[in-house]
Amino acid sequence: MDSLRYLQNVGEQVQQSFLRNKTILAFQEYMEAYFERPRVHARDAAQYIRDCFDFYGSETVQRSSGPVRRFKLFDRPFDQGANSSQEGEGGAPICGQEEVQNAIYRILSGFVRAGRMNKLILLHGPNGSAKSSIVAAIQRALEDYSRKEEGQLYRFNWIFPSEKLVKGSIGFGETKNGGPRVESYAHLEGEQVDARIHCELKDHPLFLLPRSERQRVVRESTKPDDTFQLSAGILEGELCHKCRQIYAALLQSYNGDVLKVLRHVQVERFYISRRYMAGAVTVEPQMAVDADYRQVTHDRSHGALPGALQNLALFEPYGPLVAGNRGVIEFSDLLKRPLEHYKYLLGTVETGVARMSHFLLHLDCALIASTNEKHLSAFKEMSDFASFKGRIELVRVPYLRTVSEERQVYEFRLQETVGKHIAPHASWVAAEWAVLTRLKKPVTDRYKGELRKLVDHLTPLEKVKLYDHGETPDRLGGSHAKELKKHLQDLWKESDSYPNYEGRTGASARELKTVITNAAQNAQYKCLTPQAILEELSALTKDKSVYEFLQQEVVDGYHDHEEFVRVVENEYLDVLDDEVRDAMGLVSEKQYRELFERYVGHVLAWTRGERVRNKVTGEMERPDEDLMVQTEGIVLSGGEERREFRRALIAAIGAHRIDHPEGDIDYSQ
Repeated sequence: MDSLRYLQNVGEQVQQSFLRNKTILAFQEYMEAYFERPRVHARDAAQYIRDCFDFYGSETVQRSSGPVRRFKLFDRPFDQGANSSQEGEGGAPICGQEEVQNAIYRILSGFVRAGRMNKLILLHGPNGSAKSSIVAAIQRALEDYSRKEEGQLYRFNWIFPSEKLVKGSIGFGETKNGGPRVESYAHLEGEQVDARIHCELKDHPLFLLPRSERQRVVRESTKPDDTFQLSAGILEGELCHKCRQIYAALLQSYNGDVLKVLRHVQVERFYISRRYMAGAVTVEPQMAVDADYRQVTHDRSHGALPGALQNLALFEPYGPLVAGNRGVIEFSDLLKRPLEHYKYLLGTVETGVARMSHFLLHLDCALIASTNEKHLSAFKEMSDFASFKGRIELVRVPYLRTVSEERQVYEFRLQETVGKHIAPHASWVAAEWAVLTRLKKPVTDRYKGELRKLVDHLTPLEKVKLYDHGETPDRLGGSHAKELKKHLQDLWKESDSYPNYEGRTGASARELKTVITNAAQNAQYKCLTPQAILEELSALTKDKSVYEFLQQEVVDGYHDHEEFVRVVENEYLDVLDDEVRDAMGLVSEKQYRELFERYVGHVLAWTRGERVRNKVTGEMERPDEDLMVQTEGIVLSGGEERREFRRALIAAIGAHRIDHPEGDIDYSQ
């Protein structure tokens, strides 16, 4: 390969991308782009983040709590395959947690309606419940969205040309439509520029317009309605302290000619980036302030500034609050800090202003924090909590409570992590044990009549199966099973209002991943097997001093973590037994399906008082009572009335047919 030709091709591609993305613009060029898509360019951070949620779309999924909206950005489609973004490491999709997703979206929508972000979003839950992963998914989505046409973001720089160039004549260029172009230094080559000053806060270019004129033009161009609202930040926002000083000094130098001031403006497209801390920043619980500043005019590199600016005391802010502006700032484990280190957030979240010694930082960003339940409980006991309460939106992030969702957490890149063959059901064994440790015995006082007895006798394993795919205990008759499934949502939400809610305690996914890793390294097994995982789980349950959830009191079989290992092992053996029988062809699932289809046909004829055609003789015969009784002996519990069951079955099939008029009924479901 010719290296020169290769580099030329690369150079052409980069330049074409640079021009196509409108990376560098003069202020007039930016205004042209603004008038083409005003609603894209007149958004504050809350609108931008909410639009990011909408951009990737949503779907309705069925969960134990009922149908719920799931936002596709949490599936991280931008990290899949060749279409993934240029930047950012691929992360695991967020399994479940749709209620958390909708809570965050609802809060963002509230910010949009209010016109400002005036609260801190605090994600709270047990350790390892995906709080930080949820924020990371949002930040990663913003990275990808900012590279789309719909996600354009712009900031600006101040350009000061070399003295030789100023003495010459730059003149006026021509626009594409032949009109006059405002003189600009935005596209000068590097050697033609003496100084280039960034705006660390990434101020919106619209702030360069006088406030009254800006308000007029954005209202006329965006035409606010139910689908778009102008934020207070766009309407009332002002330049940062440093940019305001530069703007005022230049305006004075040019005797009020604002067009001459704007020729120093270089509008630059920027992209959200966690790696480079641009609009996506995570603040760890260090014992330090989150912003500081230094004096620009003490830096020798700014000696080329015009004389009018050299006499100014320009201060350059820096730190997480500055870097995260126009995006999302995450305060990880916020409440691990001493109170004095985050007390400033009281005023900042409400007004969007952080007070420095010499000036104010006006922020436009979403502030999201995380904490565990232990620190939150301690925080609520403090006298200062009353002051914080009205400025915080609490969003609970519990452990997952369904095996199918928990299993997905372990299966993501499991092969890469383990590095050896993975036997069937390995991840399922770990997931089922984890979910068993998290469930609580139902509070029977919340239920009445026969339902109270049903929930009181639910074992942990039966509750797991009910949550996971609506499977009721085999010991229940049809009417009781139907009654239990009818109140599944009540059971799921039973402890939502309790401090010690279901999903607050138990084994975390983080701990189970360690179990899986240790099991994979067991030299007694050539691959990762369920048996190896069960051995690791058994060893874990003996270490009660390390794992707090193991210290819980056993209540009617709940929280009996050692017994859960045996329960899962028995479940695994039952699965193996079914698979062996199926593989040997002793009793196939197809035979069961055919038997039940025949049974339904005879029951339907029985309820209608009709006859059934014998497939062998072709004659019309009465419904086979022996067949019906024999089949009902498998599915009915003792004492359940057969006639009532038959009528209820046909009614249920009829209701299903009304809802699903097309296609055959799958009786295996």
